[in-house]
Amino acid sequence: MPVASFSSYSAAESAVDYLSDRKFAVDRVAIVGHDVKFVEQVIGRMNYGRAALSGATTGGLVGAFFGWLFGLLDWIRPLIVSLQLAAYGLVLGAVFGAVLGLVLYALQRGRRDFAAVRGLQPTRYDVVIDAAVAEDAARLLRERAA
Repeated sequence: MPVASFSSYSAAESAVDYLSDRKFAVDRVAIVGHDVKFVEQVIGRMNYGRAALSGATTGGLVGAFFGWLFGLLDWIRPLIVSLQLAAYGLVLGAVFGAVLGLVLYALQRGRRDFAAVRGLQPTRYDVVIDAAVAEDAARLLRERAA
């Protein structure tokens, strides 16, 4: 059952931390977000240079990871080989990623000339607690507010 409602996650988190500090059984607590809305925060203009850089970054990281992973399979010199293959993977992944980023951006033909970060954001957060111990939690949170 809900015992408190907050407008921010950090406030709900702080309430649960307060309960934890008072030795309350926090394994019976949940923070539930309500009225979720989709938010897309625009972080900048997209152009060919940014598309290539984004693709190169992603491709380089993926290439380095797989190069390192395959290098670990060399049982004789795993450290040297894994670093070598990680470097090769970084370079090749960056090149292929940049090309792919440019091609994908060009295929959009100006329909989406911006970069954005997407996420879900609740408008309120309820601290929900098992009914058997909800009254104890509500009492503790009332003491905190006083």
